[in-house]
Amino acid sequence: MANISISESIKIWDRVLETLKERLDRNIFEQFFADSYIYTIQGDTLIIVVNGKLAVTLIEKQHQELLNEAILEVTQTVFKTKLITEEEKIKNAPKEPVKTEEVVFKNSRLNFNLTFDNYIVGSCNRTAAQAALMIAATPGKMFNPLFIYSESGLGKTHLLHAVGNKIKFANPNAKVVCITADDFFNEYVSFLTTNKDTGVLRDYCRNIDAFLIDDIQFLKDKTRTQELFYFIFNDLISLGKQIVITSDRMPKDLQDIEDRLITRFSSGLTVNIEEPDHETCVSILKLKIQNNNISELEFDDSALELLASKFSRNIRELEGALNKLVYFAIMKPTSRVDVALTCEAISSLTGSKFIQDEINEQSIISLVADYYNLTPSVLTGNSHTSQIVLARHVAMYLMRVTLTDISLKKIGAAFGGKDHSTVMSGISKVEKLLKTDASMQAAIKELKEMVKDK
Repeated sequence: MANISISESIKIWDRVLETLKERLDRNIFEQFFADSYIYTIQGDTLIIVVNGKLAVTLIEKQHQELLNEAILEVTQTVFKTKLITEEEKIKNAPKEPVKTEEVVFKNSRLNFNLTFDNYIVGSCNRTAAQAALMIAATPGKMFNPLFIYSESGLGKTHLLHAVGNKIKFANPNAKVVCITADDFFNEYVSFLTTNKDTGVLRDYCRNIDAFLIDDIQFLKDKTRTQELFYFIFNDLISLGKQIVITSDRMPKDLQDIEDRLITRFSSGLTVNIEEPDHETCVSILKLKIQNNNISELEFDDSALELLASKFSRNIRELEGALNKLVYFAIMKPTSRVDVALTCEAISSLTGSKFIQDEINEQSIISLVADYYNLTPSVLTGNSHTSQIVLARHVAMYLMRVTLTDISLKKIGAAFGGKDHSTVMSGISKVEKLLKTDASMQAAIKELKEMVKDK
């Protein structure tokens, strides 16, 4: 246990906190335990940082036994505990001579919360996720460099950190640099002010096992920094070290980046992340709810479907909308989150107070009828012509995924009183076609965009 990695200690302590949360008064847990973490392990003693001297006193006097029991349950090991404050941790930290190479890339840090385990994979990002997982499992052996590009907010930074975390989990001694292009530039400039010998910097970089750089497009016009990165890139590739690069555009479209760098960026594997599809957005929302201890709120599927349909172009916006909804529900207060509450909560984000009324059965029928050059009456009638039947099924499917609080019975009523099984059969046929039929995939994607723009 003494040699566990940082990521392992975080997971252990998260499980301890989950156990304590179940057994303690909520206010006591939030005030005195929630912010705690394992600072280090010394022999059979866990050094735990808590949020102040009051927390140290209260835990030691009233909850020490419960804390020890939770640690034993999670680790199956008898540990002593020592509680310290953040100030004590800083005061007692060992002071070591600072060497030049130790301050290089001091802004490099991995976000331990961004892993493959909590990265939702869908058709929009499957290729990128699979490639990232492969190179994380065998760094430097294939796809080097891996170049991931997408518009902002679609998850490429998450993948970058997931790669670094997996490498570190497999080999805690691996030297992983994960840094933004902006920080790379700033640290290079800072280095030059104190040390003119760039050879020292290159020597340091040769010892890196994985170099992960985010938003490479921000090196534009930075000639000397690009030159340094060119040499670092060549050194690491020749040594079989892994490089992963992210950007908001593919290599050939990068502006004011040297041609020799662009050529090298293109020499490995270039993968794209597209806008998430509806199902992926819903899965992201469900995982975020699960991982953020807000499961005490009861979310109707229709509420999540509505968020997914309105904020699918950017994962950050999607998560921001969920946060707004959660805050709104807590302040209300209510434990049930339905479509009506969701509409009220996100109206300021969508620019409309009547979001629930913007789309209805008739508007979708008209939209699909226009798309297939039909009239609404023909679409809702009893014609069994194959084209009309297909369009009718598409309209039913769109109602199901966009009017997220609608019942199958209500959908059937919009089509002249079709029964539950007929509606379900039509929706199922569209779902089946979506798995293999490119023309259906394109039609549904285009229609969903038209619904969003209404």
